Amino acid sequence: MKREIVYYLLFLCVLTTEAVGQKFVQVEHGGFVHQGKPYHFLGTNFWYGMNLGHEDKERLVRELDRLEDLGVKNLRIMAGSEGAEGTPWRMQPTVQEFPGNYNEDLLQGLDFLLAEMKKRNMLAVVCLNNFWPWSGGFSQYVSWANDNEVIPYPPPAEGGDWGTYQAYASQFYTNETAKEWFRNFIRTIIERENSLTGVAYKEDTTIMAWQLTNEPQGGAYEEAYRNWLHNTAKFIKELDGQHLVSIGSEGNTPSPQNGTHFRKDHDSPYIDYATFHVWIQNWGWYDPERAEETFDDAILKASAYIQDHFQVANELNIPIVLEEFGISRDANSHHFDASVSYRNRYFDFIFSTFFTYAKSIPQVSGVNFWAWGGEGRPRKAGAIWRPGDDFIGDPPHEFQGWYSIYDHDATTLKLISRYSSKFSKLSNELK
Repeated sequence: MKREIVYYLLFLCVLTTEAVGQKFVQVEHGGFVHQGKPYHFLGTNFWYGMNLGHEDKERLVRELDRLEDLGVKNLRIMAGSEGAEGTPWRMQPTVQEFPGNYNEDLLQGLDFLLAEMKKRNMLAVVCLNNFWPWSGGFSQYVSWANDNEVIPYPPPAEGGDWGTYQAYASQFYTNETAKEWFRNFIRTIIERENSLTGVAYKEDTTIMAWQLTNEPQGGAYEEAYRNWLHNTAKFIKELDGQHLVSIGSEGNTPSPQNGTHFRKDHDSPYIDYATFHVWIQNWGWYDPERAEETFDDAILKASAYIQDHFQVANELNIPIVLEEFGISRDANSHHFDASVSYRNRYFDFIFSTFFTYAKSIPQVSGVNFWAWGGEGRPRKAGAIWRPGDDFIGDPPHEFQGWYSIYDHDATTLKLISRYSSKFSKLSNELK
Protein backbone atom coordinates (compact mmCIF):
# COMPACT_ATOMS: atom_id res chain seq x y z
CA MET A 1 0.00 0.00 0.00
CA LYS A 2 2.81 2.39 0.89
CA ARG A 3 4.49 1.64 -2.46
CA GLU A 4 1.24 2.46 -4.30
CA ILE A 5 0.97 5.76 -2.46
CA VAL A 6 4.57 6.62 -3.33
CA TYR A 7 3.93 5.82 -7.03
CA TYR A 8 0.77 7.92 -6.98
CA LEU A 9 2.59 10.88 -5.46
CA LEU A 10 5.36 10.55 -8.05
CA PHE A 11 2.73 10.48 -10.78
CA LEU A 12 1.19 13.68 -9.43
CA CYS A 13 4.63 15.31 -9.36
CA VAL A 14 5.19 14.42 -13.02
CA LEU A 15 1.80 15.83 -13.98
CA THR A 16 2.48 19.01 -12.00
CA THR A 17 5.90 19.42 -13.61
CA GLU A 18 4.42 18.97 -17.09
CA ALA A 19 1.64 21.45 -16.34
CA VAL A 20 4.12 24.06 -15.12
CA GLY A 21 6.34 23.46 -18.15
CA GLN A 22 3.43 24.05 -20.50
CA LYS A 23 2.99 27.54 -19.05
CA PHE A 24 6.34 28.49 -20.58
CA VAL A 25 6.75 28.80 -24.33
CA GLN A 26 8.65 25.74 -25.53
CA VAL A 27 10.07 24.40 -28.77
CA GLU A 28 8.78 21.11 -30.14
CA HIS A 29 9.34 19.64 -33.62
CA GLY A 30 10.86 22.90 -34.85
CA GLY A 31 8.02 25.19 -33.76
CA PHE A 32 6.83 27.09 -30.70
CA VAL A 33 4.33 25.44 -28.36
CA HIS A 34 2.47 27.29 -25.63
CA GLN A 35 -0.01 25.71 -23.25
CA GLY A 36 -0.22 22.61 -25.38
CA LYS A 37 -0.87 24.37 -28.71
CA PRO A 38 1.31 25.58 -31.60
CA TYR A 39 2.16 29.23 -30.97
CA HIS A 40 2.26 31.87 -33.70
CA PHE A 41 2.15 35.59 -33.16
CA LEU A 42 2.11 39.06 -34.61
CA GLY A 43 3.97 41.26 -32.15
CA THR A 44 5.71 44.60 -31.87
CA ASN A 45 8.84 46.27 -30.61
CA PHE A 46 8.06 48.17 -27.43
CA TRP A 47 11.62 48.83 -26.32
CA TYR A 48 10.82 51.75 -23.99
CA GLY A 49 8.17 49.91 -21.93
CA MET A 50 10.45 49.69 -18.88
CA ASN A 51 11.02 53.45 -18.91
CA LEU A 52 7.30 54.14 -19.18
CA GLY A 53 6.76 51.81 -16.23
CA HIS A 54 9.05 54.08 -14.26
CA GLU A 55 8.05 57.53 -15.55
CA ASP A 56 4.45 57.29 -16.79
CA LYS A 57 2.55 54.27 -15.54
CA GLU A 58 -0.76 55.70 -16.71
CA ARG A 59 0.43 55.96 -20.29
CA LEU A 60 1.94 52.48 -20.14
CA VAL A 61 -1.42 51.04 -19.09
CA ARG A 62 -3.14 52.86 -21.95
CA GLU A 63 -0.57 51.61 -24.48
CA LEU A 64 -0.90 48.01 -23.31
CA ASP A 65 -4.69 48.31 -23.53
CA ARG A 66 -4.40 49.59 -27.11
CA LEU A 67 -2.09 46.74 -28.09
CA GLU A 68 -4.36 44.20 -26.43
CA ASP A 69 -7.33 45.58 -28.37
CA LEU A 70 -5.32 45.09 -31.59
CA GLY A 71 -4.52 41.51 -30.61
CA VAL A 72 -0.80 42.31 -30.28
CA LYS A 73 0.28 40.31 -27.26
CA ASN A 74 3.96 39.57 -27.86
CA LEU A 75 6.28 42.48 -27.03
CA ARG A 76 10.02 42.77 -27.54
CA ILE A 77 11.32 44.98 -24.72
CA MET A 78 14.65 46.27 -23.42
CA ALA A 79 15.80 45.34 -19.91
CA GLY A 80 19.31 46.72 -20.22
CA SER A 81 20.57 50.26 -20.73
CA GLU A 82 23.87 51.85 -19.76
CA GLY A 83 25.52 55.23 -19.32
CA ALA A 84 25.63 58.22 -17.02
CA GLU A 85 22.96 60.89 -17.01
CA GLY A 86 23.44 63.24 -19.93
CA THR A 87 25.44 60.87 -22.12
CA PRO A 88 24.38 61.37 -25.75
CA TRP A 89 22.34 59.33 -28.21
CA ARG A 90 20.59 57.05 -25.73
CA MET A 91 17.44 56.47 -23.73
CA GLN A 92 17.43 58.14 -20.32
CA PRO A 93 17.46 57.24 -17.50
CA THR A 94 19.50 54.05 -17.81
CA VAL A 95 19.58 50.88 -15.74
CA GLN A 96 23.34 51.16 -15.11
CA GLU A 97 24.90 54.57 -14.66
CA PHE A 98 28.21 52.76 -14.18
CA PRO A 99 29.08 49.04 -13.89
CA GLY A 100 27.19 47.27 -11.12
CA ASN A 101 25.25 50.38 -10.05
CA TYR A 102 21.66 49.46 -10.84
CA ASN A 103 18.79 51.93 -10.94
CA GLU A 104 16.25 50.19 -8.70
CA ASP A 105 13.50 52.68 -9.59
CA LEU A 106 13.87 51.85 -13.27
CA LEU A 107 13.98 48.11 -12.55
CA GLN A 108 10.73 48.53 -10.66
CA GLY A 109 9.41 50.05 -13.88
CA LEU A 110 10.32 46.75 -15.54
CA ASP A 111 8.51 44.95 -12.72
CA PHE A 112 5.42 47.06 -13.40
CA LEU A 113 5.58 46.40 -17.15
CA LEU A 114 5.79 42.63 -16.66
CA ALA A 115 3.01 42.67 -14.05
CA GLU A 116 0.70 44.60 -16.38
CA MET A 117 1.56 42.32 -19.28
CA LYS A 118 0.69 39.30 -17.15
CA LYS A 119 -2.79 40.73 -16.53
CA ARG A 120 -3.34 40.76 -20.30
CA ASN A 121 -1.77 37.34 -21.00
CA MET A 122 0.97 39.03 -22.99
CA LEU A 123 4.44 37.56 -23.51
CA ALA A 124 7.77 39.38 -23.41
CA VAL A 125 11.01 38.83 -25.30
CA VAL A 126 13.49 40.50 -22.96
CA CYS A 127 16.52 42.00 -24.71
CA LEU A 128 19.53 42.34 -22.41
CA ASN A 129 22.06 44.38 -24.41
CA ASN A 130 22.58 46.29 -27.66
CA PHE A 131 25.24 46.53 -30.36
CA TRP A 132 24.02 50.06 -31.12
CA PRO A 133 24.44 53.12 -28.87
CA TRP A 134 20.78 54.10 -28.34
CA SER A 135 20.68 52.19 -25.05
CA GLY A 136 24.39 52.34 -24.25
CA GLY A 137 25.20 48.74 -25.03
CA PHE A 138 28.50 47.25 -26.18
CA SER A 139 30.24 50.55 -26.83
CA GLN A 140 29.45 51.79 -23.32
CA TYR A 141 30.83 48.60 -21.75
CA VAL A 142 34.01 48.98 -23.86
CA SER A 143 34.33 52.63 -22.88
CA TRP A 144 33.94 51.80 -19.19
CA ALA A 145 36.57 49.07 -19.45
CA ASN A 146 38.97 51.54 -21.09
CA ASP A 147 38.78 54.24 -18.39
CA ASN A 148 35.71 55.96 -19.88
CA GLU A 149 37.34 56.73 -23.20
CA VAL A 150 35.31 58.73 -25.71
CA ILE A 151 32.95 56.59 -27.82
CA PRO A 152 33.17 57.26 -31.59
CA TYR A 153 29.42 57.64 -32.12
CA PRO A 154 27.95 57.02 -35.56
CA PRO A 155 25.67 59.46 -37.43
CA PRO A 156 23.86 61.65 -36.65
CA ALA A 157 26.75 62.57 -34.34
CA GLU A 158 28.90 65.24 -35.96
CA GLY A 159 31.68 63.55 -37.93
CA GLY A 160 30.24 60.14 -37.06
CA ASP A 161 31.10 57.12 -39.17
CA TRP A 162 29.24 53.79 -39.03
CA GLY A 163 32.30 51.66 -39.79
CA THR A 164 34.37 53.33 -37.07
CA TYR A 165 31.61 52.84 -34.52
CA GLN A 166 31.05 49.19 -35.47
CA ALA A 167 34.77 48.43 -35.15
CA TYR A 168 34.76 50.03 -31.70
CA ALA A 169 31.66 48.21 -30.42
CA SER A 170 33.00 44.87 -31.72
CA GLN A 171 35.91 45.11 -29.27
CA PHE A 172 33.40 43.99 -26.64
CA TYR A 173 33.92 40.32 -27.59
CA THR A 174 37.59 40.38 -26.66
CA ASN A 175 37.35 42.59 -23.57
CA GLU A 176 37.13 40.28 -20.57
CA THR A 177 36.24 43.06 -18.15
CA ALA A 178 33.35 44.28 -20.28
CA LYS A 179 32.04 40.75 -20.76
CA GLU A 180 32.21 40.02 -17.03
CA TRP A 181 30.27 43.19 -16.18
CA PHE A 182 27.58 42.11 -18.61
CA ARG A 183 27.44 38.63 -17.09
CA ASN A 184 26.91 40.24 -13.70
CA PHE A 185 24.00 42.18 -15.17
CA ILE A 186 22.50 39.04 -16.71
CA ARG A 187 22.66 37.30 -13.35
CA THR A 188 21.06 40.30 -11.62
CA ILE A 189 18.11 40.36 -14.03
CA ILE A 190 17.46 36.62 -14.20
CA GLU A 191 17.67 36.22 -10.44
CA ARG A 192 15.53 39.27 -9.74
CA GLU A 193 12.20 38.93 -7.93
CA ASN A 194 9.37 41.15 -9.15
CA SER A 195 8.71 43.72 -6.43
CA LEU A 196 4.99 43.81 -7.27
CA THR A 197 4.09 40.16 -7.87
CA GLY A 198 6.75 38.43 -5.77
CA VAL A 199 7.50 36.15 -8.74
CA ALA A 200 11.14 35.50 -9.58
CA TYR A 201 11.93 36.44 -13.17
CA LYS A 202 13.25 32.94 -13.83
CA GLU A 203 9.80 31.62 -12.81
CA ASP A 204 7.75 34.27 -14.62
CA THR A 205 5.72 32.76 -17.45
CA THR A 206 5.14 36.27 -18.85
CA ILE A 207 8.71 36.12 -20.12
CA MET A 208 8.89 34.11 -23.34
CA ALA A 209 12.63 34.42 -23.91
CA TRP A 210 15.87 36.05 -22.89
CA GLN A 211 17.65 37.72 -25.79
CA LEU A 212 21.42 38.24 -25.70
CA THR A 213 21.46 41.59 -27.45
CA ASN A 214 20.10 43.63 -30.34
CA GLU A 215 21.69 43.12 -33.78
CA PRO A 216 25.16 41.90 -32.76
CA GLN A 217 27.90 42.06 -35.38
CA GLY A 218 31.24 40.32 -35.26
CA GLY A 219 33.21 42.70 -37.43
CA ALA A 220 36.89 41.72 -37.39
CA TYR A 221 36.31 39.46 -34.37
CA GLU A 222 34.09 36.81 -35.95
CA GLU A 223 35.45 33.84 -33.99
CA ALA A 224 35.36 35.70 -30.67
CA TYR A 225 31.88 36.98 -31.52
CA ARG A 226 30.49 33.50 -32.18
CA ASN A 227 32.16 32.07 -29.07
CA TRP A 228 30.55 34.86 -27.07
CA LEU A 229 27.11 34.11 -28.53
CA HIS A 230 27.21 30.43 -27.69
CA ASN A 231 28.95 30.77 -24.31
CA THR A 232 26.59 33.50 -23.14
CA ALA A 233 23.55 31.51 -24.23
CA LYS A 234 24.92 28.56 -22.24
CA PHE A 235 25.47 30.82 -19.22
CA ILE A 236 21.83 31.96 -19.34
CA LYS A 237 20.61 28.37 -19.61
CA GLU A 238 22.65 27.47 -16.54
CA LEU A 239 20.92 30.24 -14.60
CA ASP A 240 17.46 29.56 -16.00
CA GLY A 241 16.59 26.35 -17.79
CA GLN A 242 12.91 27.16 -18.27
CA HIS A 243 12.94 30.15 -20.60
CA LEU A 244 13.96 30.20 -24.24
CA VAL A 245 17.11 31.98 -25.43
CA SER A 246 17.63 33.85 -28.69
CA ILE A 247 20.44 35.97 -30.11
CA GLY A 248 18.69 39.09 -31.46
CA SER A 249 20.39 38.50 -34.82
CA GLU A 250 19.73 40.84 -37.72
CA GLY A 251 20.46 37.96 -40.12
CA ASN A 252 22.67 37.72 -43.18
CA THR A 253 22.50 41.41 -43.98
CA PRO A 254 23.78 42.88 -47.28
CA SER A 255 26.92 44.12 -45.49
CA PRO A 256 29.78 41.64 -46.04
CA GLN A 257 31.87 43.27 -43.30
CA ASN A 258 29.55 42.60 -40.36
CA GLY A 259 31.23 39.32 -39.38
CA THR A 260 28.07 37.26 -38.96
CA HIS A 261 26.90 33.94 -40.39
CA PHE A 262 23.22 33.17 -39.83
CA ARG A 263 23.53 29.41 -39.77
CA LYS A 264 26.72 29.20 -37.70
CA ASP A 265 25.49 31.83 -35.26
CA HIS A 266 22.32 29.83 -34.49
CA ASP A 267 23.84 26.36 -34.58
CA SER A 268 24.04 25.82 -30.84
CA PRO A 269 22.10 23.63 -28.37
CA TYR A 270 21.72 26.68 -26.13
CA ILE A 271 19.99 28.89 -28.74
CA ASP A 272 16.34 27.91 -29.07
CA TYR A 273 15.17 29.91 -32.06
CA ALA A 274 16.38 32.16 -34.86
CA THR A 275 15.71 35.86 -35.38
CA PHE A 276 16.32 38.18 -38.30
CA HIS A 277 15.43 41.70 -39.44
CA VAL A 278 14.52 43.22 -42.82
CA TRP A 279 15.31 46.88 -43.53
CA ILE A 280 14.54 47.64 -47.17
CA GLN A 281 14.94 51.39 -46.70
CA ASN A 282 18.03 51.36 -44.48
CA TRP A 283 19.76 48.96 -46.87
CA GLY A 284 19.06 51.11 -49.91
CA TRP A 285 16.59 48.76 -51.60
CA TYR A 286 13.71 51.21 -51.26
CA ASP A 287 13.80 54.97 -51.69
CA PRO A 288 10.61 56.63 -50.39
CA GLU A 289 11.29 59.69 -52.54
CA ARG A 290 11.28 57.42 -55.60
CA ALA A 291 8.69 54.99 -54.31
CA GLU A 292 7.09 54.10 -57.63
CA GLU A 293 10.48 53.22 -59.11
CA THR A 294 11.93 51.26 -56.18
CA PHE A 295 9.11 49.66 -54.17
CA ASP A 296 8.40 46.60 -56.33
CA ASP A 297 12.07 45.71 -56.67
CA ALA A 298 12.51 46.10 -52.91
CA ILE A 299 9.66 43.64 -52.33
CA LEU A 300 11.35 41.09 -54.60
CA LYS A 301 14.63 41.46 -52.70
CA ALA A 302 12.87 41.23 -49.34
CA SER A 303 11.02 38.10 -50.44
CA ALA A 304 14.24 36.38 -51.48
CA TYR A 305 15.94 37.48 -48.24
CA ILE A 306 13.09 36.09 -46.14
CA GLN A 307 13.06 32.75 -47.94
CA ASP A 308 16.83 32.37 -47.52
CA HIS A 309 16.43 32.67 -43.77
CA PHE A 310 13.44 30.35 -43.69
CA GLN A 311 15.63 27.75 -45.39
CA VAL A 312 18.28 27.92 -42.67
CA ALA A 313 15.68 27.63 -39.90
CA ASN A 314 14.21 24.63 -41.68
CA GLU A 315 17.61 22.97 -41.92
CA LEU A 316 18.34 23.63 -38.23
CA ASN A 317 14.74 22.69 -37.34
CA ILE A 318 14.23 25.68 -35.05
CA PRO A 319 11.54 28.39 -34.99
CA ILE A 320 12.24 31.66 -36.77
CA VAL A 321 10.91 35.14 -36.02
CA LEU A 322 11.18 38.31 -38.09
CA GLU A 323 11.75 40.66 -35.17
CA GLU A 324 12.09 44.00 -36.95
CA PHE A 325 10.77 45.50 -40.17
CA GLY A 326 9.42 48.90 -41.11
CA ILE A 327 9.59 51.81 -43.52
CA SER A 328 8.91 55.52 -43.34
CA ARG A 329 5.76 57.39 -44.15
CA ASP A 330 5.24 58.43 -47.75
CA ALA A 331 8.01 60.60 -49.24
CA ASN A 332 10.06 59.96 -46.06
CA SER A 333 8.00 62.43 -44.07
CA HIS A 334 8.54 62.38 -40.30
CA HIS A 335 5.31 64.22 -39.55
CA PHE A 336 2.80 62.16 -37.60
CA ASP A 337 -0.06 63.09 -39.95
CA ALA A 338 1.72 62.19 -43.19
CA SER A 339 0.19 59.49 -45.39
CA VAL A 340 1.23 55.84 -45.06
CA SER A 341 0.13 54.21 -48.34
CA TYR A 342 3.48 52.52 -49.08
CA ARG A 343 3.94 51.53 -45.46
CA ASN A 344 0.57 49.79 -45.52
CA ARG A 345 1.45 47.96 -48.74
CA TYR A 346 4.71 46.83 -47.19
CA PHE A 347 3.09 45.71 -43.93
CA ASP A 348 0.46 43.78 -45.87
CA PHE A 349 3.21 42.03 -47.86
CA ILE A 350 5.18 41.05 -44.74
CA PHE A 351 2.16 39.88 -42.74
CA SER A 352 0.63 37.91 -45.60
CA THR A 353 3.98 36.28 -46.46
CA PHE A 354 4.54 35.09 -42.91
CA PHE A 355 0.98 33.94 -42.45
CA THR A 356 1.03 31.96 -45.69
CA TYR A 357 4.31 30.22 -44.86
CA ALA A 358 3.31 29.61 -41.22
CA LYS A 359 0.36 27.53 -42.35
CA SER A 360 2.64 24.92 -43.90
CA ILE A 361 6.12 25.40 -42.36
CA PRO A 362 6.19 24.90 -38.56
CA GLN A 363 9.45 26.82 -38.16
CA VAL A 364 7.83 30.08 -39.37
CA SER A 365 6.55 31.35 -36.06
CA GLY A 366 6.27 35.11 -35.56
CA VAL A 367 6.68 38.63 -36.89
CA ASN A 368 7.22 41.93 -35.02
CA PHE A 369 6.76 45.33 -36.63
CA TRP A 370 8.98 48.28 -35.74
CA ALA A 371 7.74 50.02 -33.76
CA TRP A 372 4.88 51.03 -31.48
CA GLY A 373 4.71 54.79 -30.90
CA GLY A 374 1.17 54.81 -29.51
CA GLU A 375 0.02 58.14 -28.15
CA GLY A 376 3.55 59.56 -28.09
CA ARG A 377 4.48 62.29 -30.57
CA PRO A 378 7.82 63.89 -31.51
CA ARG A 379 8.59 67.27 -30.01
CA LYS A 380 9.15 68.28 -33.61
CA ALA A 381 8.97 66.12 -36.72
CA GLY A 382 12.47 64.85 -37.47
CA ALA A 383 13.97 66.17 -34.23
CA ILE A 384 16.54 64.24 -32.21
CA TRP A 385 15.14 62.85 -28.96
CA ARG A 386 16.15 64.50 -25.70
CA PRO A 387 15.14 63.78 -22.08
CA GLY A 388 11.61 65.00 -21.44
CA ASP A 389 10.39 64.15 -24.96
CA ASP A 390 7.84 61.40 -25.48
CA PHE A 391 9.19 57.93 -26.02
CA ILE A 392 7.96 56.68 -29.39
CA GLY A 393 9.01 53.89 -31.74
CA ASP A 394 12.16 55.64 -32.96
CA PRO A 395 15.13 55.28 -30.57
CA PRO A 396 17.10 58.35 -29.46
CA HIS A 397 19.80 58.16 -32.14
CA GLU A 398 17.22 58.41 -34.95
CA PHE A 399 15.22 61.35 -36.26
CA GLN A 400 11.93 61.15 -34.42
CA GLY A 401 8.86 60.16 -36.40
CA TRP A 402 10.68 57.96 -38.89
CA TYR A 403 9.18 54.50 -38.35
CA SER A 404 6.71 54.98 -35.47
CA ILE A 405 3.19 53.51 -35.61
CA TYR A 406 0.82 55.86 -33.78
CA ASP A 407 -2.53 55.28 -32.15
CA HIS A 408 -4.26 57.34 -34.87
CA ASP A 409 -2.81 55.46 -37.86
CA ALA A 410 -6.21 53.91 -38.53
CA THR A 411 -5.44 52.11 -41.78
CA THR A 412 -2.24 50.56 -40.44
CA LEU A 413 -3.93 49.57 -37.19
CA LYS A 414 -6.69 47.87 -39.16
CA LEU A 415 -4.07 45.78 -40.98
CA ILE A 416 -2.36 44.87 -37.72
CA SER A 417 -5.64 43.87 -36.09
CA ARG A 418 -6.74 41.74 -39.05
CA TYR A 419 -3.50 39.79 -39.26
CA SER A 420 -3.02 39.41 -35.50
CA SER A 421 -6.42 37.69 -35.47
CA LYS A 422 -5.29 35.40 -38.30
CA PHE A 423 -2.11 34.42 -36.45
CA SER A 424 -4.05 33.80 -33.25
CA LYS A 425 -6.57 31.55 -34.99
CA LEU A 426 -3.74 29.67 -36.72
CA SER A 427 -2.70 28.10 -33.42
CA ASN A 428 -6.13 26.50 -33.03
CA GLU A 429 -6.25 25.39 -36.67
CA LEU A 430 -2.88 23.65 -36.46
CA LYS A 431 -3.48 21.93 -33.12
